Amino acid sequence: MVMLAAATSGIVKAQAPQAQVEKEPPLTRILFIFDASQSMFARWQSDMRINIARDLLIELLDSLQHLDNTQLALRVYGHQKRFPPQDCDDSRLEIPFADNNVYRIKQRLRSITPRGTTPIAMSLERAQHDFPPCDNCRNIIVLITDGIEECGGDPCAVSRELQRKGIILKPFIIGIGRDFRADFECVGQYFDATSEVEFRQSLNIVISQALDNTTAQINLLDIKGLPIETNVPITLYDNVSGKIMENFVHTLNHRGLPDTLYYMDPLIEYNMVVHTMPPVKVNNIKINAGKHNIIATDTPQGSLTLMVGGSPQVAYRAIVRKQNQMETLTTQTFGTTEKYLVGKYDIEILSLPRIHVKGIEIDQSHNTSVEVPQPGIAVIRLPAQGYAKVLHEEGNELKVIHVMRETAQSETIYLQPGRYRVVYRSRVSNQTTFSIDRAFTIQSGISTMVNLSN
Repeated sequence: MVMLAAATSGIVKAQAPQAQVEKEPPLTRILFIFDASQSMFARWQSDMRINIARDLLIELLDSLQHLDNTQLALRVYGHQKRFPPQDCDDSRLEIPFADNNVYRIKQRLRSITPRGTTPIAMSLERAQHDFPPCDNCRNIIVLITDGIEECGGDPCAVSRELQRKGIILKPFIIGIGRDFRADFECVGQYFDATSEVEFRQSLNIVISQALDNTTAQINLLDIKGLPIETNVPITLYDNVSGKIMENFVHTLNHRGLPDTLYYMDPLIEYNMVVHTMPPVKVNNIKINAGKHNIIATDTPQGSLTLMVGGSPQVAYRAIVRKQNQMETLTTQTFGTTEKYLVGKYDIEILSLPRIHVKGIEIDQSHNTSVEVPQPGIAVIRLPAQGYAKVLHEEGNELKVIHVMRETAQSETIYLQPGRYRVVYRSRVSNQTTFSIDRAFTIQSGISTMVNLSN
C-alpha cells in the first residue's frame, strides 16, 4: 500500500552570512592593435589620420597609466614593409604586457610611420600569443583601423575561434574615417568614428565598458514572482567558449535579498544553469557595463519526503522522473526530504517488488510525503544448490522479482507485504517433476521462514 500526504511547511528564512574570503578581481589586459598601413597618411578633418589617432590614443593612455590591476600592450601592423609590393606578414608586437609601460607605448606610437598593407586577420591570430598564460585574467583587444582586411584573411572566423577557445573576450573595433560596420560586426563590438569627436568618444566608451565596475544579483523567483528561492548552486558559463566563469551557492543576505555578485564581466554573454531539480537553464544573458544588473528566472520549489512506515527505517532508494518521462532526474533515499521544481513527478521505488507512484504533485513551499509499508523478511532455505527464483503474485499473474544464487542454499531478502512463490529445482535433478513450488505470504515487520527442505 502506498500512502500520499501533502503538508504545508513554512518558507525557510536565510541565515546571516558567515565571513567569507574576498575573491581576487581578475587582471584586465588590454592589447591595442594599431593600424599603421599606408592609408593612415590620408587627410581626416584637422590633420592626417595617423596623427589624430595617435594623439587621441596617447591622451587615453595618460588616463590609464595609474590604474590598478590593469596591464597594456601594443601591436602594430603595416609599419615595417612599404607598399607596393604587398607584404601580408607585416604585424608585430611592439610593446608586450607589463606593469607601468604606458610611457614605452606612447614613445613607440610617436615613432611609427605608416608604410604597408592591412593584415587584420593575421594580426588577430598572432595576438593570441601576446597574452602570457594567466589563470585569472580578462584579455581584451582594441583594434583601431581605417580600412578592412586586404590580405585575404577572415577576421570574423579568427575572432570567433579565439573567443571559442576562451583566449580573448569579444574585441572592440574602432573604424576611422568611414563606416565599416558591415565588415566588423562579426568580429566584435564595432564603433564608427567618422569624426575626431566620435573617435575620442569611442575610445572612452570602450575603456569604460572594459574597466567599469559591474555588479549583478540573481533573483530566483517563486510561483508568485518573488525572489525568495535560495541555497541552490548556480553555474555561469561563457556563452561562446563554454568556460565556467562562476560557480557558487545562491545566497540571501541578512535583509532577505539576493546577494550581490561582483566582477560580472560586461564583455561576456553568459549562460546560466540553476542546479535545481530539474535544472533551470538561461542562455544569452547580457550584462550592462557600469550598472547593477538583475538576472531573474523562475525556480518555484516545493519538497518531497520519502518514508517507510513502521520502524526501523529501510534504506530504500527511489528513482525520480518528470511525469511521463523516462529520463532519471535523481535517486532519493528514503528518510530524506529533497526540493524539486513545482510540477508533477513519477517515482520508482527500488523495493522488492518495485513500487511505481505516478503523478506526485509538488506545490510551492509545500512538502509532499510518500510513505510505503515496512517490508517483511523472507528467509529462504533450499535443500541443495540449484535454480531458484522468487515470484510475486499479482492476481493470476506471476512476475520474477529475485533470482537466488545457484551456489546458495539460504538467502534473506526484504519483501513488501503480499503473496509470493519460490520455484526451485536442484542442479543435479534432470526432470521437471523434481521442481518445488512453495507459496508464502509476507507481512510488514515480520520474518517468514520459507523452508523448501520440508
